[in-house]
Parts: sequence; C-alpha cells; structure tokens
Amino acid sequence: MVNRILTRSATDCPGAQSFDGDSMFDTIILLAGPVENTLASALRRHRPDLNVMLVPSQGELIRIAPSVLARARLIGFVTAVIVPRNVLESLGYGAYNFHPGPPRYPGWAPSHFALYDQATEFGATVHEMVEHVDAGPIVDVSSFPIPADTSVSALEGMAYARLALMFWNMSLTLATNESPLPTTGIQWGTKKNTRRTYQAICEIPIDIPKNELDRRIKIFGAHHFGFAPTINLHGVEFRAVPARHDLAAAASG
Repeated sequence: MVNRILTRSATDCPGAQSFDGDSMFDTIILLAGPVENTLASALRRHRPDLNVMLVPSQGELIRIAPSVLARARLIGFVTAVIVPRNVLESLGYGAYNFHPGPPRYPGWAPSHFALYDQATEFGATVHEMVEHVDAGPIVDVSSFPIPADTSVSALEGMAYARLALMFWNMSLTLATNESPLPTTGIQWGTKKNTRRTYQAICEIPIDIPKNELDRRIKIFGAHHFGFAPTINLHGVEFRAVPARHDLAAAASG
C-alpha cells in the first residue's frame, strides 16, 4: 500500500491560487535532462504564457541573467547539478528539488544504498533547495514498500514514477503560487551518502566474507557512475565484471 504524505491535487491545496497577471513571477527554470522536457507542458497547462527554461547543466544555469532569476522559480528534477549559493539567493520565488529517494536517504545513489541496507520501504521527496545538498525543508514525501528481489534500476524507476506523479499534482501550485510552498516538518536522515561513500563501498578488502562480496557485487556491480567493486592485490587492481546476463537483467530492470 502506498503511503502518501501531503501530496494531493493542487486544486485542493490551500497554497494554490489563481495567477495574477500583474505579478513579476513569469519564469520557471527546470533543471533536468532532455527527457523531462514533457514536464514543461504540465506547468504551461495552468499558465500558457509561462516561460519555462529547460536547463541541463550548471554551466547554463550560471549564465542566466540576474534579472531573469529575480522573476523565476527553479525546479530540479532528478538532477545531479549543484545550484550555487549566489543563484539560490538571486531567485525571486524559491527553488525546489525532486529527489529520487526518501528522506532517510539524502545524497548520492539512494536506491543503491537502500537495497544494500536491505530496507523494506523507499520513496520520493520534494524539498526546498538550500546551499547544502538534500538539506532543505521537506515539502512532500511519497512512500512505498520495496518488492522482494527488486533491482537497483527497478527501484529507481519506481521512485521516478512517484516523482512524476508528485510533479503533476503540484504543477498548478508551482506554476501559479508566488508564495513559498508549505513544509511538513519531516526531517532528513542523518547519514548523507556521497560519491566518495559510493566509491569506498566498491573498495573490497581481501578478507571480505563471500556473502558480503556477493551483496556488494549485486548492488554495486553494474558499473554505475564509473565505479565497480575492486580488489587491489600486490599492486594489481581487479575489478568485478558482471556477466552478460546480469547486464541484460540490470538494463531491463
């Protein structure tokens, strides 16, 4: 059963309001990849005149003029881009991030670490952006149980689907409400995984038990982010190479 916290139709949200044509709020910066371009239509259905800028990189983000930022709200959707402090401070209508993991797993590769921890529940989170990654006040959470024998790619797909639904439900508020979105008071987990954490867990000690080695290869062995379980022996590096059928299974989810 899905446990939904806060998310509901934007028309039922007390924060939703009709757009005032005299408002200075006229732009949404969508920090996402090209596949997320369809999200712009969810925003424009409420405001056809809304300027939605699809920005895929930090380089493009920092080139946006301060005069545009002052009239804009930024939305990050499953992005690894770090928004610089000066950009956050220049935005006139706040910044929000759609994070593909629950509050328990802030930071890098939440699906990987949830499966490694043998978690039974996962989810997706919407939060305010602040200078530090995955640390801003939480606006919304959608939780769901993790099915048995779920792969990393399958879990990532489930979280992505939740985020897409959350974005759709919040699109009216995001496109028309100038006020900051209400927050829940839910707290982030105390352990924030990073690229370095991911790399460290792929460094395999010589005396690792077989069951632990199997576990790490199962979760971290698909060469995501350019890392793979690796053993260094007498100055020689041995990297785990998944069998072809394992690669096919990971690709299919």
